[in-house]
Formats: sequence, C-alpha cells, structure tokens
Amino acid sequence: MFHKILIANRGEIALRIIRACKEMGIKTVAVHSVADHEALHVSLADESICIGPTPSALSYLNMKAIISAAEIADADAIHPGYGFLSENAEFAEICEQCGITFIGPSAESMRLMGDKISARKTVTAAGVPILPGTNKSIESTKEAQQIAEEIGYPVIIKASAGGGGRGMKIVHSPASLANALATARSEAQAGFGRADVYIEKFCEHPRHVEIQVLGDKHGNVIHLGERDCSIQRRHQKLIEEAPCPVITPELREEMGSCAVAAAKAAGYSSAGTVEYLLDTDGQFYFMEMNTRVQVEHPVTEMVTGVDIIKEQIRSAAGIPLRYQQEDIVIRGHAIECRINAEDPEKFTPFPGKITGYHTPGGMGVRIESAMYDQYTVLPHYDSMIGKLIVHGENREEAIKRMSMALDEYIIEGIKTTIPFHKKMMVNKDFIDGNFDTNFLERNKI
Repeated sequence: MFHKILIANRGEIALRIIRACKEMGIKTVAVHSVADHEALHVSLADESICIGPTPSALSYLNMKAIISAAEIADADAIHPGYGFLSENAEFAEICEQCGITFIGPSAESMRLMGDKISARKTVTAAGVPILPGTNKSIESTKEAQQIAEEIGYPVIIKASAGGGGRGMKIVHSPASLANALATARSEAQAGFGRADVYIEKFCEHPRHVEIQVLGDKHGNVIHLGERDCSIQRRHQKLIEEAPCPVITPELREEMGSCAVAAAKAAGYSSAGTVEYLLDTDGQFYFMEMNTRVQVEHPVTEMVTGVDIIKEQIRSAAGIPLRYQQEDIVIRGHAIECRINAEDPEKFTPFPGKITGYHTPGGMGVRIESAMYDQYTVLPHYDSMIGKLIVHGENREEAIKRMSMALDEYIIEGIKTTIPFHKKMMVNKDFIDGNFDTNFLERNKI
C-alpha cells in the first residue's frame, strides 16, 4: 500500500480523498494555488505545497509543478480526483516515468475510451449496443449527407474528443447539415485541438443512465449498479440518483454486464463509468466512458456500501478487488443535489464571501463540501461548492428527506442553487419519475 498520496485537486473531492486516505492510514499531501491558501483541503492534509498562481493553467493543470511537489514531499502516488488532469493520458505517463503511481486507469485505457470514435469501435467489438452512426471521422459534407440519409434524421454530430456539449450539434433536416458540420468541427478544434467529428442517430427524449464499474490490475471487473443523471441543464448534471426509477432488475443486469464487457475490452483497472442513453422503449445505447471517479459517486456508495475511493486506491496499489459481482446488493434509494454558487434563476456564477453557514443533519444525510463560515467562494474555478446526498428506504422517503435537508441547509452571503433543488423535490413529474434529459428545457422550475 502507498505511504503518501498527493491529491492533485481542490475543493470537496480533495477532502473526500483525504478522508479516505486517513481511514486507510495513508499520509496526504495537498497542493494549492496562491488563491486557495485558506482552502479546507490545505488545512486537513498532512502536508501542503503551493504549486503556482491562481489560474488553473498555472497551478492545478501545471504537470511539472505537481510532479515536483510529489517528489519534494516523497509521495509515491497521485490521485487526480475528477476534472483537471484526471483524464490526461500524458500526465499518467509522466507519473509512471517518474516512478509515481497514477491512481486511475492506464494511459492506454484513457486514450482508447477518451476518444469517442475509438470507444465506439471498442464497445461494438465487445457486444455493447450503440446508436447507428460512424466509427470514423467525417471528412466531408457529402459523406455526412450520405450517412445521415442512411440512418435517418434527426442525427447528431459529436466531437470525437468532446465533452460538456461542445462540438455537438443536432440536425433535423438536410438543409441544416452543412452548417452544423462546419460549426461542430470549428468548436471541436477550438475546444479540444482536434476537428474530428462523427455522426450518430439522435435519440429523442432519452434518460441519461450510467453504470459504475470497478476494475483491478488482475483482470477483474464488476459493476455497482446504475445512476440516473437525466436532470441536466446545458449538458451539466444537477441531480443524480440511484437506482434509476424506471429500470428493472433484469435491465440493470443487462446494462451492467455490457458495462463490464466494455471495461474489460479497454483493459480497465480503476473506478470508471459507462454512460448510456436509455430510450422510451427501454433500449439502451453506449454514449461514452468516463475514465475517472465521478462527481456523483456518493449515491452509488450510499446504496451499495462500497467505498469507491478506497477501492480505487487499492486497485492502483495492485491489490485485487475485495468484491465479486454477487456481493453487490442495491439497498434503498439515494439522491444527490449539486450545490452551486450560482443565481438559481439564471444559473450564472455568484462568487463571494459566505457570511453564514449551517449544514443539515439527521438519518441518511451526507454533505460533501469544502465550505465553511466566512470562506470566500472564488470566481476562478468551478461554481460547484458542495453536494448534498441523502439515502432512504425507498425513493419516496429519499425525496422527502432531501426536501427536509435542503430546508436546513443555510448558506448566506452568496446565491446558490438550493432554491432550485427545493422546487424540484416538490415537482410532480420529478416525484413521479417522469423526466428525461430535456426536462428543464421543457419546464421552468
């Protein structure tokens, strides 16, 4: 096992990793930008090192500074959390070259599944359902037109290296295809340094359902059931829950088996997520694989009892999984609300000083946050300042418990998305499980 882990991240995920390490008896090193010198992860780690100025490019994305910090602190592993360098294959390779373990999958797995075109090829070979489309980059408008006619409109153009909705265009008719293709390629080039795009059939009114997988370096892979992440705004998840309200045990087993097959085909050896679109007929299709721990991992932990961060660390150390598939049992229901420092009406960032702070409590309530009274939420980083997670005996109890916890959660001095979440917990369609990824586009909450 590792003796010291450097956490190459900030905020709530850095705290989450620090706490897991403390329970495992592993020393921790926090890194931080100049602006984050008063951050909670800095004070709770065993050691802390400043790695650069405020901008992420000069600090949390500064590979040389992070490696130097690990060498100075004599850390034998680096945990990247999510975001920043967590899916950077080059960083994983540099860690290996420097004799430092990267806590995540191999660089080869990241490259294979990080490129959506190669990921489609890989999972297709493993027997995982995908939407009709191309498994290569589109080179011309003529080629795009031919493919769109074959699979039928509407279609969606996606950046091969994409994410967050960038380089993604929905096309409903031939008249708009050429312009959509040009725009998608331009956005892909600007956002990811590559103009490669592909086309697939557009799935209308889908649910976004993902399967949590765990793999080790001995070829073992299991899944921990699904999460429903359909409540989104501009492709950004806002509420996640486990299990999905509309999935049967039989469908869970089928989706889970396909996720395991996809992970094995990629030689996967860490915590990761296989993401699907689930259509109104109950058919599911591979969308992408996230080769890191997810923001929403706590809901899976709440219903399975598995500590995903600890398993990720153990796997990176070469220790076999402690669980077999038959050990995983889904108990009750969990919901997570992402708490963002944003105007709840406009969803625009709202940084500033917290002048009053009180967290909820009670049975089945969990807070993942790096906030505290008098802390200043910085404008330089992501606006998510915490996650409120609840667990109940069933979905009805979980919703009621979340509603109560949101009422107790007090953050003064800045605006947050708590009022939005309160409205969602009493929304009839949400309570009935009647929603998809376009829910917030159709409904004003």
